[in-house]
This record gives sequence, structure tokens and C-alpha cells, in this order.
Amino acid sequence: MLSRFDYVKPQTLEEALAYLAENAGTKILAGGTDLMVMLRRNAQMPEHILDIKSIPETRRLDYKPQEGLFIGASINVNEVAGAAMTREKYPALAQAANALASYQIRNRATLVGNICNASPGADLSGPLLVYDAKVHVANSQGQQTVAIHEFFTGVKKTVLQPVDIVIGVSLPDVDAADAVFLKQARIRGHDLGIVGVAARLTAAKEFRIAMSAVAPTPIRLTRMEEQLKDRPLTPELAAWAGEEAAKSIRPISDVRSSAEYRRHIAGVLVKRALSQLLAAGGI
Repeated sequence: MLSRFDYVKPQTLEEALAYLAENAGTKILAGGTDLMVMLRRNAQMPEHILDIKSIPETRRLDYKPQEGLFIGASINVNEVAGAAMTREKYPALAQAANALASYQIRNRATLVGNICNASPGADLSGPLLVYDAKVHVANSQGQQTVAIHEFFTGVKKTVLQPVDIVIGVSLPDVDAADAVFLKQARIRGHDLGIVGVAARLTAAKEFRIAMSAVAPTPIRLTRMEEQLKDRPLTPELAAWAGEEAAKSIRPISDVRSSAEYRRHIAGVLVKRALSQLLAAGGI
């Protein structure tokens, strides 16, 4: 059975917010790579679909010194991966964007859609966590920002309310480019990650390490980050961090992997990520 719904494409944020406030159960469309699958399977049958791609605020992709990078909700993943500023200053995000699905899907999928879908294995969540990103949310009452580590609340769950629209995501300006994203998947380019790891060494020589697909939400390994603080990065420290990472997570078994393999490969990827930071000049 084909889904039947009203389709609207407002030209301003105000129009979109007013429509959303007046029509309960509206689904928001930007890239649509997740929503279209659900519609095709009749897993969701919304009465209203709100296309936000024409709203100017969602089309922003810009970097400002001292402020950082803003990625609008309608910016697709290939645009994120290909932006010179992303590659230069936020390499872990560029690497994760290039690792998401296929080139054709990245032409439709958006970074904001990737996090709003709130999959535990969302590829782009880890880099956003290590860069301390903020999610910009609007509703008819105004606008607010949500720290990315407070955004995810469970499997397929976020802090978003039905009347909220995510305008975009911002990353603070950063001095150092020492960061890396690594992913293990069953099928390269066409599958969610079994485990994803993002690691960053800040200009103040503090570590940021985040993982996906090892818990109900993407997570930061904050306790281990604290243990790594002020310790020089060496091959021995990278090996220790890999062992500690494997001990600190409680992944599940599912169709993609057993929990045991996830724990093992998580340790391998953390060690490998820190080794790459060391090879790139991290101390």
C-alpha cells in the first residue's frame, strides 16, 4: 500500500515552524535516506511531510575564525566531506563523512539526518563528540543549542520534541588538526559500522575519544580521557588505551557482530587511532 501524505516545502523557517506547530505527527524531510526507507516499508505512515531544503538557514556551510564551522541541516554528507575547511581543520569529520555508505547515498544523506536518526552506530556522531559540537534547534518558542553529548538519549531517541526543527550543527574553532576516524564494518561502503572510533589530541594536549555502535548511544570515553591527560603519547600508551577501551564498554551482540568481537575490535581501533595521532606528530 502506498503512503498518502500532505507534502509542503516552506521557504522560510517561520513558515516551517508554524506548520509543524499546527500539524501533529509531521515528519521532517531533508536528505530523506532514512525516511524514504521507512515509507517504502510502510513502517511509518505520516499524514504530513515537511521538506526543509529551501529554508536558507539550513543551507549554510561556512567557517568563521574564532567561531568555527556551521553545517546546515540540508547540507549533504558529500558537501561536508568535500569542504576544504572540513578536511583542513576537522579531519576526523571529513574521514567519517567519506566512510558513510556509498557516494550516491552521501549525495542525499545529511549530517543532521544522521544524528537525528540516532542510530547507536551513526558514523558522524563520534567526530561531533570529539569536537564538542552543538546542535541548533528551533521551535515556535525560539531557538536553543544542545551540546552533542546531551543530544542522544537512547536507541533511536534524542532530546528533540515533535515541534522542533534542527537548523544545523556547529563545531568550535580548533587550532590543531590532530584527529582521526576509524571504522570497522562487514561490507566496506555499504554497511553501518560494527565499531566506529574518533580520536582527537587537542592543542592543549588533551585527548578526546568517542565510539559508536558499542552502547545504546554514541559515547565519549571521558574516564579514560582523564586517565590519559598529561601523559605523553607513546606506542605503549596507545596499547594501554586500546586495552582499557575494550574493558570499559558493554556492547551487544546483533546481526552485524558478536559483543566479544566488538569489544576486541574497539580496542584495536583505539590503539590504531592513537598510533596514527603519534605518527602524525602528537606528543
